[in-house]
Amino acid sequence: MNKPANTAEHADAAPLTLIEQSLSDNHPLEIDLDDPALYLNRELTWLEFNRRVLHEATDPRNPLLERVKFFAIFASNMDEFFMKRIGGLKLQVATGVSELTVDGRSPQQQLDESWSMVREIESERDHHLPALLQELARHEIEISPYRELSEQQQQQIRAYYIENIFPLVTPQVVDPAHPFPFISNLSLNILVSLQGDNAEEPGLARIKVPVGVGVPRFLQVNDQYQFVPLEEVIANNLDLLFPDVKILDHDLFFVARNASAEKEESGANDLMALIESELRDRRIAPIVRMVVTEGMNDDRKSLLAAELGLNYDTDVFERTNLMAQRNLFQIAALPISELHDPPHHPAMHHRLQDQQRSIFYIIREAESLLLQHPYESFTHSVVRFLDEAARDPKVRAIKMTLYRTDEETRIVHLLIDAARNGKQVAVVVELKAKFDEAANIRWSERMEQAGIHVTYGVVGLKTHSKVLLVVRQDYGGLRRYVHIGTGNYHGGTARTYTDVGLLTCDEDIGHDVTELFNYLTTGYTPKRNYRRILPAPKHLKRALLEKIEREASGHSAESPGLIQMKTNALEDQDIVRALYKASMAGVRIELIVRDTCRIRPGVPGLSENISVISVLGRFLEHSRIFYFRNDGNDEYLIGSADLMARNLESRVEVVTDIVRKPLKKELRLLLDTLLDDNRNAWDMLPDGSYKQRQPDSDDDPGCQLKQAEYAQARLKSKQHKKLLRAIGLRKRN
Repeated sequence: MNKPANTAEHADAAPLTLIEQSLSDNHPLEIDLDDPALYLNRELTWLEFNRRVLHEATDPRNPLLERVKFFAIFASNMDEFFMKRIGGLKLQVATGVSELTVDGRSPQQQLDESWSMVREIESERDHHLPALLQELARHEIEISPYRELSEQQQQQIRAYYIENIFPLVTPQVVDPAHPFPFISNLSLNILVSLQGDNAEEPGLARIKVPVGVGVPRFLQVNDQYQFVPLEEVIANNLDLLFPDVKILDHDLFFVARNASAEKEESGANDLMALIESELRDRRIAPIVRMVVTEGMNDDRKSLLAAELGLNYDTDVFERTNLMAQRNLFQIAALPISELHDPPHHPAMHHRLQDQQRSIFYIIREAESLLLQHPYESFTHSVVRFLDEAARDPKVRAIKMTLYRTDEETRIVHLLIDAARNGKQVAVVVELKAKFDEAANIRWSERMEQAGIHVTYGVVGLKTHSKVLLVVRQDYGGLRRYVHIGTGNYHGGTARTYTDVGLLTCDEDIGHDVTELFNYLTTGYTPKRNYRRILPAPKHLKRALLEKIEREASGHSAESPGLIQMKTNALEDQDIVRALYKASMAGVRIELIVRDTCRIRPGVPGLSENISVISVLGRFLEHSRIFYFRNDGNDEYLIGSADLMARNLESRVEVVTDIVRKPLKKELRLLLDTLLDDNRNAWDMLPDGSYKQRQPDSDDDPGCQLKQAEYAQARLKSKQHKKLLRAIGLRKRN
């Protein structure tokens, strides 16, 4: 059995000692819940999450190429962290922001601690990568240095390079006549030091490694799985770029640019033009980090830092081995089945097996269906729902929010088909979806050209909700059919993210979603009478705080309170404070938080009734589920909102309650399976570090595989009912 993993000692361990001392000296009622020591830092807890991702890359229980994938995810995550989070902090420092976070840190303090923690975690990564490459080699998958290739192989690769890549390579010399070139975000670059015949001082040239647009990072050497990095090929064939020039040395580097800056939209006449302007600005945004090969000459390193406007001591990071490891996705995708997880085939939802019957009849008959992705097919549920709506002659209107989508899923194609078939189609597109802005602009233009009414939500708010409304002329009049989900209308992520959704024809939800779209398409905010849904920013946060308080005030030995929440992040100070109060009142609180988490669980006198786990596995945990025991009147809610201030106060989110008992049982089974997991779960400790749970047996499949098995069991009603009785309906200890 694998040795239990424990993340390194957290930076908030010292404040924990102060908390324990304070609590030992005071009555619990005297605790100051505004004390910064009670709250963990957003950036540092996210970095702890990425440390857990790195552990997945080193866990021998994961198939080899899946571990390679986790290395690539780790690297990609870290790049995005610098672009979004470090970029934002540097912007605050530059503009003189000195306001402290709820955990008592200034922007500069957060930068300093984040830089330190990144260096620590990336050092761990650099330590583990050689062992992974050695294991790949044992399976005849090699990433070879160019100079280790045979002479014949070098000739073959050189010939391929000349024919297929060399025309794309553009060397740029740095001298008084040629200023330092623009360095694009995340591009891999070669800095060449060269000596011409007549030059007194060595010159410099920059070469951008042209990865992308059909050019792979790793070139296959032969029919076997032997690869050589493209930068190695270029660097060892510099005579093609610089004939008759002496090459003194070369180094690799790449940069990350700030992607956090957003323009104020309240005064903008054209939101699309504003976003397009932001995208242009992002391309030339300030650089927030440079990564160079270990051993780069100090003078060249200093020159680069100065030219790129970086602090040599804080913004420059060295890599001891393979650069730009996000490109390892190419290796992770090799078609070697025995080195991957077993193929995952989503089950058909048990009520949607009849593909010939109208999905609207099925929904009307069932009243509501709970969907669980990726264990149940997104294509045969949500996409089918929209597809049939687009073609059904009785459908009169379709309204939808769109945050992220993709070409393969055909969501936009189906909306266009619906418009061409005479339906009224209205789509609220979020142009500010980070890193999907350009794609969403293209989708918007295509839909507008097809006659679809496209709007961009409410000024000042991101529309993050996942809602689809279909209005159909049924035999008794107009009926509204609704999908509300926790995940995007994106088939790619629906295969790799865990999400839940509701398909329903409930009249109250239909009424509420109609009101929601009226708000989204007009921006007018008169009092709207929502009956079932809880939209942010007007209602959701207040409702959650009231439910937490209700659980605390109603707690007793005879009727103990219980709160369970599953979310990607727990960052909002008011929610954390309310949970602390509920814990101090005796309420048991079980949290499933994927990454950022401000709360300190298990602190005597404060949060000994709070437990926090993080679940990492094959699929990215993405669903948001909220449960309140409510004096025995169990209350379940699902929706798009994380427990972050930005989601609860600055975004349009939608959470809905689940009232039908069969669906509640499904959610109970889901939560129990996650909370009881001993394979994919990590327990959070009071100092913000994590300890990985260990199964009693190496055969324990983990909570995600169990959920996949449950989805198959749902197709066999007797087996599923037995499962619910045995697992989902038991009383938790």
